[in-house]
Amino acid sequence: MDFLEELTAESKIAYFSMEVGFRNDIPTYSGGLGVLAGDTIKSAADLNLPVVAVSLIYKKGYFRQEIDASGRQIEHPELWNPAEHMSLLPQKVKVSIEGREIVVQAWVYNITSLATKWKVPIFFLDTDVPENSPEDRAITDTLYGGDDRYRLKQEVVLGIGGVRMLRALGFKIKKYHMNEGHAALLTLELLNRYKKDIESVWDEREIWDTERIKDLCVFTTHTPVEAGHDRFAYELVKEVAGEIIPIDVLKELGSKDKLNMTRLAMNLSQYINGVAKKHRDVSQVLFPGYKIQAITNGVHTFTWVSEPFARLYDKYMPGWANEPELFVRIARIPEDELWGAHMTAKRALIDYVNEKTGVGMDYDTLTIGFARRSTAYKRANLLMWDIERLKKIGKDKIQVIYAGKAHPRDVEGKKNIELIIKTAAELKADIKIVYLENYNMDLGLKLASGVDIWLNTPMRPREASGTSGMKASHNGVLNFSILDGWWIEGHIEGYTGWSIGPAPTELSLIKPTDEADADDLYFKLETQVIPTYYEKRHIWLRMMENSIGKIAYYFNSHRMMRRYVTEAYIR
Repeated sequence: MDFLEELTAESKIAYFSMEVGFRNDIPTYSGGLGVLAGDTIKSAADLNLPVVAVSLIYKKGYFRQEIDASGRQIEHPELWNPAEHMSLLPQKVKVSIEGREIVVQAWVYNITSLATKWKVPIFFLDTDVPENSPEDRAITDTLYGGDDRYRLKQEVVLGIGGVRMLRALGFKIKKYHMNEGHAALLTLELLNRYKKDIESVWDEREIWDTERIKDLCVFTTHTPVEAGHDRFAYELVKEVAGEIIPIDVLKELGSKDKLNMTRLAMNLSQYINGVAKKHRDVSQVLFPGYKIQAITNGVHTFTWVSEPFARLYDKYMPGWANEPELFVRIARIPEDELWGAHMTAKRALIDYVNEKTGVGMDYDTLTIGFARRSTAYKRANLLMWDIERLKKIGKDKIQVIYAGKAHPRDVEGKKNIELIIKTAAELKADIKIVYLENYNMDLGLKLASGVDIWLNTPMRPREASGTSGMKASHNGVLNFSILDGWWIEGHIEGYTGWSIGPAPTELSLIKPTDEADADDLYFKLETQVIPTYYEKRHIWLRMMENSIGKIAYYFNSHRMMRRYVTEAYIR
């Protein structure tokens, strides 16, 4: 195992994430959180950072989505064989679940930077080993599957098993970075490892060296609403995980009523951050008393630039892939070549849509894209708030492409898909609308580079950051979005794109509603977006340049990782 000897020679940053999306054919992700983790690891490799990553293997993936003619989502297991993509390590560790010793093995996949050849390993933990019972072998089968008990079992494997596996592999870890609260149980494993000598103190509560653990831990929260944070009843915690530390100590660290994984992580991390400036402010209100920083998300530039734009950037801005700051030189690219690259990407998307759906979209019509997880707060159907008004504004002037999965237990998210498909059928004589099934990384790049407008309509302040619009900007696509998450920072009205609804500074004066947001969406679509696209192409092209030169140069994961290094890892 020469590669392990080489890897373990230097102390590492250990990055823990419940999901990691880095390749389309390795379905260990469900959406934005996992793809962000993949982009984070890719940038760590490009920047030669001493990082290792830990996640779970999910041999049945998240799910493969099928949408029937009525719009009903059908979920299928996405079976794959890790042995075709990664190596199984001989080291095994054990964790206690429901009083049983569960054996955990690990697969390793090395993310290798094309620019620097630096490698960052991802260790995927797996309980599917002969020593375990059939029930326990299935713990790492499905991402976000099952009930609270199943989820807690997975979080025991990730947090406790992950720390033990890194130790078994010989790593020296100087920081543990928890990407969301799913990995927070790692703090309890560290507490047990570093507890003080009980005989040297009078008060048993003092045996837990929380300050030392804080110095080891970094926590990033992605959830801007209290209800979205993992909580487990203490009875369930005792049944599944046993008493990792005394229950009274655990209640002090993880909330009195239920074990709140976010509070556990926050109470045992020196550095805590949200993923956009607005999200930091929202998190500060949700969790008063904690010092919460902001490091706005970014996307991995090389991954999310389409081939036509990569060729264009190679020609005029060599080195862009590992130095996205070069996008400030976007004015070097002649406008006709910029438009040519966009139309090449757009034709590829439209051809794909027509092949899959037979809807008959064309290359010249203003094309709007909306692709993200289907859940109520994303408001995918806001564009369809007033069907008659949309028909009047968009008849023969727009075409719309939707995509996105609803969690198998998200009833409202599934209803949204059905509603969009039903409305698309009603509007087919006036506006072509499609819903593409099985949204994944490959389809995400095709959409984010091939549409003209990237639409995002979340309820404020539910969008922690959002990254799909950043991917669009890397390809000169213009954002048209609610001012929430990252778009508050990236938006300059009529310059980098358009906003929907009141500005954040007006929210205390104007309470936004679905109707008010839909009204503003229609107004700007009719009076600004459509006329600019069809009648002021020179302004549209200038806005495309701004999207690249003012957004992509900054909202990338290289900048994000440099911030983590200087603010979270080194300090």
